[in-house]
Amino acid sequence: MAVHPSVIVFDVNETLSDMSPMGQRFADAGAPAHLAKQWFASLLRDGFALSTTGDSAGFAAVGAEILAPMLDAVGVAEPEEAASRLASSMGDLPLHPDVVDGVRALRAAGYRLVTLTNGSAKVAEALFASAGIRDEFERLLSVEQAPAWKPHPGAYAYAAEACDAGPDELLLAAVHPWDIHGARRAGLHAAWISRGGGTYPSYFAAPDLTVASVGELRGALG
Repeated sequence: MAVHPSVIVFDVNETLSDMSPMGQRFADAGAPAHLAKQWFASLLRDGFALSTTGDSAGFAAVGAEILAPMLDAVGVAEPEEAASRLASSMGDLPLHPDVVDGVRALRAAGYRLVTLTNGSAKVAEALFASAGIRDEFERLLSVEQAPAWKPHPGAYAYAAEACDAGPDELLLAAVHPWDIHGARRAGLHAAWISRGGGTYPSYFAAPDLTVASVGELRGALG
């Protein structure tokens, strides 16, 4: 399907950032490595619940509050301090290997690049600055300034307004099918980055494009 967006809107957590080191960080803190994935899923669950009721809260604050009792339950000493440290460590994760060249190719092709993350814009700032691609992005948008977390329609409307563009001029690039669904229902185009393969859920609105990496996105857009 041919799509011609002027703005590429990137999700950040897992789409651009590589969260695999979080398992080792949890292990180093004395928790099972697999707890990292359980924690992140719980964090998203509670953020979605807040969005459904029209409420919102900071990503890091929700993350730390959820994590502390999880760490306490597995015997981690000083769980609140450990939870705060682990939650904040998402700001120094690496980017996936395909991100830097893929982002630069899209920017060189004339696309406007922004983010729209459920996390903090400061996290994206740190990730991109350390990788030398901060200047490739026009704006680093976060739902901190939006009515609610993604996939609430208000989050995507906020991005369109911030970019002074219509929803159909934006294309969301994300690894999460729930994010793709939210964007499509809000009138945006969407590209599913299917890291690791897998099948896109049939019960969600379908993406316009499916690519295996950020590096493939430029070619897929024609």
